[in-house]
Parts: sequence; structure tokens; C-alpha cells
Amino acid sequence: MTTKDRNAFAPSRRAVLAGMGAGLLATTGLVRPVMAQGAPLKLGFQLHSTGIGASYGRWYQRTADAAAKMINDMGGIGGRPIELVYEDDGTDPKRGAEVVDKLANQHGCELILGTLFSHVVMGSAPRAGELKIPYLVCSEGYHVASGALNRWTLQPGITDVRSQISAMAPWVAANLGKKVTMVFPDYAFGHDHRDFFTAAMKAQGGEVIAQIAIPPTETSFTQYLPQIPAETEVLYHVMVGPGVLTFVKELGEFYGPGNGPKLFGFIDSLEAVDIATPGLEFLEGSHFWEAHSRVKPADAGEHEAAYRAAVGVDDNGASVADATDVSTYSHMFSTWETLFFIKQAMEAAAYTGPADRQKLVETMEGISDLPYGIERPQGAKMFNGKTHQVFGTQSISQVQGGKLVKVHQTSMEDGAYDDAVDYTAMSF
Repeated sequence: MTTKDRNAFAPSRRAVLAGMGAGLLATTGLVRPVMAQGAPLKLGFQLHSTGIGASYGRWYQRTADAAAKMINDMGGIGGRPIELVYEDDGTDPKRGAEVVDKLANQHGCELILGTLFSHVVMGSAPRAGELKIPYLVCSEGYHVASGALNRWTLQPGITDVRSQISAMAPWVAANLGKKVTMVFPDYAFGHDHRDFFTAAMKAQGGEVIAQIAIPPTETSFTQYLPQIPAETEVLYHVMVGPGVLTFVKELGEFYGPGNGPKLFGFIDSLEAVDIATPGLEFLEGSHFWEAHSRVKPADAGEHEAAYRAAVGVDDNGASVADATDVSTYSHMFSTWETLFFIKQAMEAAAYTGPADRQKLVETMEGISDLPYGIERPQGAKMFNGKTHQVFGTQSISQVQGGKLVKVHQTSMEDGAYDDAVDYTAMSF
């Protein structure tokens, strides 16, 4: 119920034992209801209910609720039902730290999960470290794997920007062009895109010829578009916040139909936005990164239908109750997968309460192989316990007939990179 490194890919014996202890779901993806008993496990969810992350927050909550229901129908975690406790952080770093404090001290939550926006993660994770409470983020910044945070902070449900870019830059350079202008939000997430894509294109013999940073709260973009050099072959865009629809519409008006560079965007620029919205026709033929394909692909895995049904999303990626309510499908699976990771780790650690928090983190660090299943509908993953970061596959989709159609999928190895940190060598 709810209230308000490359060496990462070799599973260890400890990981296998952890997986065995998890009691994975049946391969059909169907769950037989089992009555959970015992005192509820309060799991704190730091939610972007308001601010620039609100559209994500709404779907993060729906997805987490659906995962919690499925887990509770299975008998909960170690026989105890999950109770998700939501607190709004306003997508604000300062409020984020306050929410961490409130979830830990006022609500008495066992751990905290859910944070998406990178600047909020950076503002909140230090407080989680001070409180010695596990903090599982559902973000994409390189902040965790870089070693910038602490041993209590992990990202087990979604890949990071460095891995995503490492996997896709070769395809962009080979298929779209090598002279790139980047348009990105001016905060940690956007800076990761700027730094890693610039380096990745250089490695492919390409060049980022211009970098245009835009405040994440901006609502009009006409003043920035003239800064795009005329010799640009590929415009790489990744925007977030309330102005994303305005951004892509103004981009289309600036270039006109059939003109301008080829477009490669991260779906962040159009999460929760219908691709068929009037004014977006110029996106036809352009490409997007997606983690989890919004439009159900022809090669969808056997658990995709069950997952969509559970979270209330149709084959086009919109709410089954309202076709105009488009989901943040390429990100929201992270909350689902994180909750199942928590279930696996808590059961393997025989977790009983706050006194076991350090043991829980150590158990999480020992997990590596995360196979595809209803627990991970986006795809199989490997968790690197040293860097506290998960690795998986990425998709590239093309807009065809006003819909996103998957045209390429990377391998897990495509997104591998060398470790920058070993959290297991850090003290708690």
C-alpha cells in the first residue's frame, strides 16, 4: 500500500547466492497472490511531485505503486508488505536533503529511493550518507559511478549517461554525421552529456563544434537557436522540464520543413509528449535515444505486455485511461526495477530493520547478474558493486509516421567503461 568497469560483467559466487535467495518470479510474469504478513516495511520515496520534474514524478509514483502491489501480491519482502511513503522535494536540491531527513527520521523509513534529477541527487545524497541510510537513486547522471557520492548511495535500476553515450556515439557518427552541435540543460545531467558525448565523438573521429547550455527552467528558446553553426551536420538535443514541447516546436519553426541538420535527441526532450502533436511534424525521420521503447516494438520481450498492463500503459506508451496522457516510459521503469532489486537484496540479507542497513548495502554490492524478467522489463542488467552502478542495453528509435520505431539496440558491453571508484573500499 502507499502513503503520501568492464569487470562488472562477471557474476561472483556471492551474486549467484544473492540471486538464489531472491526467489525470482515465474517466467510467465504472472504472480499468484500470497498474503503478506508481519509489520509493513516502510520504504521512503523522494518524489518530484512539483517543479521541473513533475511529469516524471507522476509516472514514477504510478510505476512504483504498481511494483509495490505486485511485490505485495507475491507475499511482500520476507513476508512483510511494502508501504511506500512519498514526500515531494519540489525537484529542488535543498528541499531534497530536507525530504531525506524527513523520510528517515519522521517517517522511520528503512531506506530511500526514487530521485531522478541529478542536481537533486547531488544535494540529497550527502544527507543520506550522514544518516547512514541506503539511498537508491533512479537518475542517469554519472554522479554515482564517478565516486562523487558515498557508500550509502547506489543506482541499481537505470544506466547512466556515460554508459548510454558510450554505447550510442559510434552509431551516431557512422549514420548521421560527425560535426555536432549540442543543446543541453545547464546543470549536472546536461554537463554529463556535454562532457561524455564530446569525448565520445572525438574518439569516433568526429567533433562537437558548439555547445549550447540552456537553463532548465527556460520556457522559450528562440534566443539560443541562432547560435547553432551553419556547418552543423547533427544537432544533438537533450532537454528537460516544462518547456520541452516549446523547444522542439521552436526548433521546427527555426529550420522549417526538410531543412537544417539531422536531429539526434534523447527522449528526455519529448518524455510525456505525444510525438504526433501538431507542430512536431519536422521530427519525422529523426532519431532518439530510448532506454525502454515507448511504442511497443515488434521484438518486445515476453514480459512487456504484463508490465504495461501493471503500470496502466498501452502499446503506444500512453495511459490506458487517457490516450493523451503520455508516460515517461524511458525512465519510469527504473522505479519498478529498483524496488525488485530491493526485494532481492533484503531477502538475501535476511534484513530485519535499521540495524541491518550496512549489511543490506554490502549484500547489494555483492549482486551482479540481473537477468531479464518481470522484475526487469527493460532488459537484463549487470550491477557493478564497486561503482554502485548498473549497466544494460540502449535503444535508438526513429520517428516514422509520427511514431517511435526502434531501429537499433546496443549490447551491454557497448556501454562498458573502466571503474573510476571502488565504493567497497570506503568506510560507512
